[in-house]
Amino acid sequence: MEKRVIQIQCYHSPCGDLTLGSFGDELCLCDWTIGRHGDAVRRRLQRLLRAEYEEGCSDVLREAVRQLDGYFRRDRMFFDVPLLFAGTDFQRMVWNKLLEIPYGSTISYGELARMLDVPKAVRAVANANGANAVSIIVPCHRVIGGDRSLTGYGGGLKAKRMLLELECGSGQTFFLD
Repeated sequence: MEKRVIQIQCYHSPCGDLTLGSFGDELCLCDWTIGRHGDAVRRRLQRLLRAEYEEGCSDVLREAVRQLDGYFRRDRMFFDVPLLFAGTDFQRMVWNKLLEIPYGSTISYGELARMLDVPKAVRAVANANGANAVSIIVPCHRVIGGDRSLTGYGGGLKAKRMLLELECGSGQTFFLD
């Protein structure tokens, strides 16, 4: 039986370190190295893809690095690296909807739930948002509290604020909980 491998490498962003991972010709991981959130995401990904992690590089990882570098230089406002979403149908629905939030925009969890035609499922939408394995590229950081507060983020609230200020400019008003 052929060994199934997720190629991984570290990416040093201005907001903190990320682990990038590719499975075949698709990016399946761009997640923060800090905290338990990343550990849970990596375990889930490994289980769903039935694959082992190996340090290495791939064409898709090189492209992800190139696009992330452009994003942090403010030269890139969207990503077009091929993505692999490993999750439930509901999670994949939420993650695909996140891709529709424009650069420089924010929406609330309630607005996201309404966009998905599940207005009473705000908590489920928030949980799916938090399970996103492809941070920044799938812009879960653009989802904020209904009162414009910065709520939980796998990379921490400081990283979320930095990403939003990169995209929106420092004139935006966000409140830390």
